[in-house]
Amino acid sequence: MGKKESAVAFLDGIVQAISGVLWDYLLIFLLVGTGVYYTVRLKFVQVRYFGLGIKKLFGSFSFHGGKQEGGLTSFQALATAIAAQVGTGNIAGAATAIASGGPGAIFWMWVSAFFGMSTIYAEAVIAQKTKRELHGKVVGGPAFYIQEAIKGNLGKFLAGFFSIAIILALGFAGNMVQANSIGAAFNSAFGVNPILVGVACALIAGFIFIGGIQRIASVTEKVVPIMALFYVIGCLAILVMCGGGAVAEAFREIFVSAFAPQSAAGGALGVTVQQAIHYGVARGLFSNEAGMGSTPHAHATAKVNHPADQGVIAMIGVFIDTFVILTMTALVIVATGAYKMDLTGAALSQAAFNSQFGDLGMIFIAICMLFFAFTTIIGWYYFGETNVRRLFGEKAIRVYALLVVGFVLVGSAQEVDFVWHLSDMLNGLMVLPNLVGLLASSAIIIKLSKEFDKKQRDLRN
Repeated sequence: MGKKESAVAFLDGIVQAISGVLWDYLLIFLLVGTGVYYTVRLKFVQVRYFGLGIKKLFGSFSFHGGKQEGGLTSFQALATAIAAQVGTGNIAGAATAIASGGPGAIFWMWVSAFFGMSTIYAEAVIAQKTKRELHGKVVGGPAFYIQEAIKGNLGKFLAGFFSIAIILALGFAGNMVQANSIGAAFNSAFGVNPILVGVACALIAGFIFIGGIQRIASVTEKVVPIMALFYVIGCLAILVMCGGGAVAEAFREIFVSAFAPQSAAGGALGVTVQQAIHYGVARGLFSNEAGMGSTPHAHATAKVNHPADQGVIAMIGVFIDTFVILTMTALVIVATGAYKMDLTGAALSQAAFNSQFGDLGMIFIAICMLFFAFTTIIGWYYFGETNVRRLFGEKAIRVYALLVVGFVLVGSAQEVDFVWHLSDMLNGLMVLPNLVGLLASSAIIIKLSKEFDKKQRDLRN
């Protein structure tokens, strides 16, 4: 091993150690704790307004929302948020949780998502309240509400730290990871050179980036519903092929091994309740991004009558990501019995689909990887763009777009473990200032929610 390789290996070890502390201990408690806090303070808002959120989702649904003066439509904002939330983690994340924590991890993934719905509601509400026009564009997100809630140098530092972390985590490192997933999937399924896939992805991504948020929203509002429906139909087809008995047994495995792994198949893997909780919560939070500070950038751009109008629809994003997409992946893995194989991540999901679809399983996963990862690239690019605009001004946007296109191209052709680990660590670091800002904003979030409650009571009366 040369000096360069040794230095990278040394840095990789440090990055993995920091990431381990963040995701294995600190963030699980902070994210779930924040979700529990807002669930209690907002009187189980995710239950009270779930129906309203669904109603608003379908009421604003459109494949051609067009230009909305002063921002996006509520559905466009949600579609952009879901584009980022539903990524390769929905195929690999559930598999990793099951492989490491047994089928019971999925139950704890549901629990974390339930509380995460109140967290993302709070994020969307305060992002709406603190949004502003910057260089002619409607923008908002954690960097803005952190400075509103925390005055002075501390607020400036935390906001700046968040902005830099999200640009590096999502715009650069994260998009390399997503592009690599597309390249690898198409190479396995079709034998296509990953470089060619990367060139195609980079060119299409660049065209979308140049059009700004309006073009990004125009793409996501069309692609996100189609990709979600395509994946769900594929999963349902496998579950039908497995039969009702296998599906019922899958649910039994999930619930039993959540509390007593030794009484279920998870016991054979030496899985404990603590492991089931840990991996379920960690992978669930990483996938649905509740509390991470990413999706508020999209929700801030929606033009709504009251901040909580977007808050209730933001909750549905977490529901779709975890209770629909991730759950479908989990049921396929458990119902087919693939989780008993010595596999993890995307390879485990691949094996589950191949068990019923044969060679078509690999093609199905490759197509889903393309949709999931590419829409995530678009969403993550925009989240980074908002913070580039805030820190460096409008002139820096083109440079940022070119850099992201470059990272997509390089990432698609070359898997660098260090970049994957760096992305995980930076994702974790950006959560910390976001949660500080979110909790510091609790008084205004609760006040706005009470206003919304009164408004809804008046409408009913």
